[in-house]
Amino acid sequence: MTRRSVLKFGALTTAAALFGKRLGIAAPELPTAPVLPAKAKAVIQIWLSGGPPHLDTFDPKPDAGYDYCGPLNHPIPTNVNGIVISELLPELARQADKYSLIRSMTHGNNGHETAAYLVQAGHDPSDRLVYPTCGAVVSLFTGYDAGYRGLVPPYVMLTNPLAHISEDGFLGPQYKAFATGGDPARTPFAVQGIVAEGISSHHQEERRDFLHTLDTLGNTLKDDAQIQQIRKCEGGAYDMILGDGAKVFDLVQEGNGMREWYGMNSFGQSCLVARRLIEHGVRFVTINSAGWDTHKQNFQTMRQKLPQLDTGLAALLQDLATRGLLDSTIVWCTGEFGRAPKIDWGEPWNGGRGHCGKVFSALVAGGGFRGGQIVGASDAKGEEVKDRPVYPWDLTGTIYGLMGINPEGTFPRFGDGNVRITQAATGDIKSGGFLKEIV
Repeated sequence: MTRRSVLKFGALTTAAALFGKRLGIAAPELPTAPVLPAKAKAVIQIWLSGGPPHLDTFDPKPDAGYDYCGPLNHPIPTNVNGIVISELLPELARQADKYSLIRSMTHGNNGHETAAYLVQAGHDPSDRLVYPTCGAVVSLFTGYDAGYRGLVPPYVMLTNPLAHISEDGFLGPQYKAFATGGDPARTPFAVQGIVAEGISSHHQEERRDFLHTLDTLGNTLKDDAQIQQIRKCEGGAYDMILGDGAKVFDLVQEGNGMREWYGMNSFGQSCLVARRLIEHGVRFVTINSAGWDTHKQNFQTMRQKLPQLDTGLAALLQDLATRGLLDSTIVWCTGEFGRAPKIDWGEPWNGGRGHCGKVFSALVAGGGFRGGQIVGASDAKGEEVKDRPVYPWDLTGTIYGLMGINPEGTFPRFGDGNVRITQAATGDIKSGGFLKEIV
């Protein structure tokens, strides 16, 4: 076996561990938080990693001047009177009645790692605990522990894991996202780490059988309870990649017209995969879209990234609505922070934007969120919150509530009892409250 084969098999066993719950393998008993009546069944999180510029996307400031707007100073009206967004988002402008914009997100943190943790986990990073991300929390309360028996794990990441964040936190790896790897824009979409691209199902089965012949310990102790559990987990993973689970990721079944509607690029095809996953009962899907850290040449990057975001996200919203899935599916689009409104035109930045944790934007839709609304406002140049600050725990708490998870309840903490699901507003920790305006 080559080193690469060993690494591939190691990745397979990691994926197999995700199926322990599905196959009835015992896990530590976890107390269940009180739940509220659920309006949503699933979440699609579109994570714009690096921090999207709020002035160039959902909070344009055409009157701020060229040093703030740059060449993107002609925002366009949407199909909701009074709401304007970037000129590079025309498809989303036609769908504004389906989503609401939060223009007063804030946490004041300008570090990628800590800001991402704040938004994803909804907790202050100064706490001594490492809290799970929103996806892991949803997986805990609506996944295997709640009776989920889907073809694929309840929490899926398209395609690479989040950078610098332990998604499962103190909950443990069984609540970590299943990251597919690969590129859904390629045909076929090979879920990397489990099956190598270009390897047939028959060849994959032969590899598995050969690995079993080398497993002398497992063959010797085949009647051992722990060995049998490991084999069950492995069997579950192979069932996904060689059985019906593999079909969930097969975009060929969608046809060229559907694929082209979403955009024949990695982001657009990830949106299409996310819709398919939700149709098959997956509880939380994160589309991890990289490349939004635009310290240099921000506007060149926006002219490439924003049309892809526009096409893919608009198609996702319309497709979910047409299929009757938007009412039960939350769509949440944001990054760890915004980007500095004042443009740096000097060398080597050439029109770049720095970090801005004081104020940024988020888009939310479906699953109980009303469309066509604006929450909060930034100041005239987009540098500070002007009205109705919304903190990360305000948004994650609202999402939990819509998912039927009591945001003021508790969840397990290994060691000495329970802790709150959402950040409590105490001392220096502020809260704008749950987003009652749009639910």
